[in-house]
Amino acid sequence: MEFGPYLFIASLEGAITAAVLALTAVGLSIVFGIMRVVNVAHGEFFMLGAVIAWWVTSMITAHPALGFVAALIVAPLLVGLLAIVSDHLVLRRINYDPERTIVATIGLLYVIQQTTLMTFGPEARPVEAPFNKRIALPWFELGENGFVLTWPWGLSTTTYKLAVIAAAIVILLILWLVMSRTRLGLIMRATQLDSEMAQAHGIHVDKVYALVFGLGAGLAALGAVLIVPIQQAHYLMGGDPLLLSFIVVIIGGLGSVAGTIVAAVLIGMSDGIISVFFTPTLAKIIATLLVAFVLVFRPQGLFGKPER
Repeated sequence: MEFGPYLFIASLEGAITAAVLALTAVGLSIVFGIMRVVNVAHGEFFMLGAVIAWWVTSMITAHPALGFVAALIVAPLLVGLLAIVSDHLVLRRINYDPERTIVATIGLLYVIQQTTLMTFGPEARPVEAPFNKRIALPWFELGENGFVLTWPWGLSTTTYKLAVIAAAIVILLILWLVMSRTRLGLIMRATQLDSEMAQAHGIHVDKVYALVFGLGAGLAALGAVLIVPIQQAHYLMGGDPLLLSFIVVIIGGLGSVAGTIVAAVLIGMSDGIISVFFTPTLAKIIATLLVAFVLVFRPQGLFGKPER
């Protein structure tokens, strides 16, 4: 295969990474933007979503699509409910203090990880995709009479991978509509701007915080459900999503949803392409160096607003 089609396949893999990373990182960004909480356990919520997806699909022995749809509903709800309970039992009791919440979420990370290990074991768990038909992809080559449509051998993907990208776009659009066009979104944005003033106007800030923490965890779990038929569910799989989510949020701007999405596309595409042509380790090194440059030259991130 020539370099052009090979690069196209690598870009497609990067787009899948970017789609799932955008969902995961947006959840982390919303939590920090509204609550000012650095959720170190965010990767474990991602992992838990994948493990619950395997558990749900293994319980439903009918058509794989039925189990997968059930997992898409059950996993984010259960993970979001766990996050709400964690907010009530832990974060609210330490008054959302920035330093203590970091320590608390580190403890939550180990509790979730070790509980998952004791409950489901250390084995990697596969999840069957609801549909997985392989389709050939076209490519344009420059011939004597201009560009010619060809079908290079080996240039193909699966329908499910394309569906992951489309699903992530739809979910992010729905989230944007909720945040910008609904009363719930208005309450969340008011709490983000000034929580004390919002409380003075009758907004139950504690309930908003609990909902936001659950929403962030649910988005991470939703991304995990989408990616687990491509990867496998494992109790240690939360590390990479957590690292990449922090990188994306820092580059995009702390609390900026738009910046997070743009940074997720940038990091996800580069991670996918570099991983295909070189190694995943090199991709992580380059992403970390990019964070260092952003922190030096633009500490507020690409879309963040400088503090006054």
